[in-house]
Amino acid sequence: MKLEKLDKEEKVQLGRIIAAAILFVILEVLTLRGAFEGDSWWHGLLFALVPYLIVGYDVLLESVENIVHGEVFDEDFLMTVATLGAFGIGEYPEAVAVMLLFQIGELFEDYATGKSRASISELMSIAPETANVERGSEILTVEPGDVQVGEIIVIRPGEKIPLDGEVTEGESQINTSALTGESVPRTARCGDMVISGCVNGQGTLRVRTTKAYEDSTVSRILDMVENATEKKTRVENFVTRFSRVYTPIVTICALVLAIVPPLVLRGGTQVWYEWIRRACMFLVVSCPCALVISVPLGFFGGIGAASRIGVLVKGSNYLEALANVKTMVFDKTGTLTKGEFKVSQIAPAQGSSKEAQEKLLELAAYAEVYSTHPIGESIRAAYGREIDVSRLGEVVEEAGHGIAAQVDGSEVLAGNAKLMRAHGIEVNEPQTGGTIVYVACGGAYAGYVIISDTVKEGAAGAVRDIKQAGVRKTVMLTGDREGAAQEIAGSIGIDEVHAQLLPADKVEWVEKLLAEQTGNDMLAFVGDGINDAPVLMRSDVGIAMGSLGSDAAIEAADIVLMDDDIGKISKTVQIAVKTLGIIHTNISAAIAVKVLILILSVFGIANMWAAVFSDVGVLILCILNAMRLLKKDLV
Repeated sequence: MKLEKLDKEEKVQLGRIIAAAILFVILEVLTLRGAFEGDSWWHGLLFALVPYLIVGYDVLLESVENIVHGEVFDEDFLMTVATLGAFGIGEYPEAVAVMLLFQIGELFEDYATGKSRASISELMSIAPETANVERGSEILTVEPGDVQVGEIIVIRPGEKIPLDGEVTEGESQINTSALTGESVPRTARCGDMVISGCVNGQGTLRVRTTKAYEDSTVSRILDMVENATEKKTRVENFVTRFSRVYTPIVTICALVLAIVPPLVLRGGTQVWYEWIRRACMFLVVSCPCALVISVPLGFFGGIGAASRIGVLVKGSNYLEALANVKTMVFDKTGTLTKGEFKVSQIAPAQGSSKEAQEKLLELAAYAEVYSTHPIGESIRAAYGREIDVSRLGEVVEEAGHGIAAQVDGSEVLAGNAKLMRAHGIEVNEPQTGGTIVYVACGGAYAGYVIISDTVKEGAAGAVRDIKQAGVRKTVMLTGDREGAAQEIAGSIGIDEVHAQLLPADKVEWVEKLLAEQTGNDMLAFVGDGINDAPVLMRSDVGIAMGSLGSDAAIEAADIVLMDDDIGKISKTVQIAVKTLGIIHTNISAAIAVKVLILILSVFGIANMWAAVFSDVGVLILCILNAMRLLKKDLV
């Protein structure tokens, strides 16, 4: 624990602990030398009260305040009753030791929780404080929330990008590490989209804003971070319910232990002394703080570890669910593939000469001249020449089939096989991947053009790593052709494929896959588009692309990959599994030790120091175990 990393309150608490510890050592030495025997017992009491109040006054005040508000049975109440009971039976050093060690445990808790919060809230520093907006001939410095959509902002070297927008002038390297966890900068030039929260490099950029500040990437991320720990897991809910029932039960048991045996045994003062001492130890042991503290602290650490690699987990319940995912379902375009369509093959019906290929591509480009679909854009990009619109006549789009256009007075058809057959033109469908655009001219079949999407680099490795992380089955759901889907799935190792699906069909398939899950097995869906939002919400865990993904997908998802790197899914699964493993270890250890010492304390075998260890010692061990999640090399 580094002193410079403690906040002001923690340093004050540490000072109180040190002062009380010094006085405690003096008290223990004087007690061992018999300084407080006989008529001097009250000197010992007064001496012990000084370190006790120095280190524990806030616990006493908190206990009284909670009792006033009707919240009686908590850890502060148990510590207060146990230590005052120890004073009552003359165990002054033990009373001080219990409170001292309890406060040491609290300091560890505050430090560990603060460190966990810091690993998450480092993202808070991405929020820009000002924006330089161009209004008329002036550049004004305003708050990001005052900038309107469509205004031009100027981003100088070293400044944070305050709002999402499109670069209209300039070129620079953008540092995205605050959002993605990746240190490699990204080039931004005219026409590129930039997102808020990143840092501009060496060049000055002029950016036209496309979103208001409240809808921008940085604003959405901060909202996700602030709400990340509000949703409790089943484990946390169990511990909360357990503590509410457990604490009053053990308090009543301690009271019974202090009163009933002396009454039954009808002993004297010594008997009462012994059973009250056992009851005090029972109370110290019974404090459930190791459970109450270490479980949420563990999830804090897991969420923080994920945020360090550029993955935002919106709640600890989703981290718990991710650890139990056995089926992972993927969208194709933009998730497993880049969503960048390119012409991969040109196949004229007559011959395969370069001239025939160029003629076929020209017909397709003229037919697709007004298309805004990525397929049409990719065909025009492959053609690469200026289109003479004077050669065009009427252009009609046949929904779901393709386009019919008049080119140089002849009817040119460009579309799928259904379009060809609807016009009485027979085609042979090639058994190949990619999207096929058939072309006909003047009623005669002219050939086809294949448009292929590009598989993301590392997609095959990412799927392999996901399986090694514990996922048993991978599934791809896509609206693309069966052939194209099967080819991509085969190249990256997807187990099951369902193609030519509408958004409603995807939800239907997810429902079927969910029905196949057994026990605590969970299903995750990974997607990026608006059409994926319903499936992201329906799955047990929705994972969205944060950079290229649509706003709807990001809002609907439970986990967001800030740089769209699906390779980080397996790392996040490993973090989730390690988090659950550490939490379950803490729960098992805390309960086992407590049960053992509780039994020993009832029979008078365990002393006060054993009771202190079973409470504060186990708490510190659980905290140290949970803090392993804060290691930078966790995965």
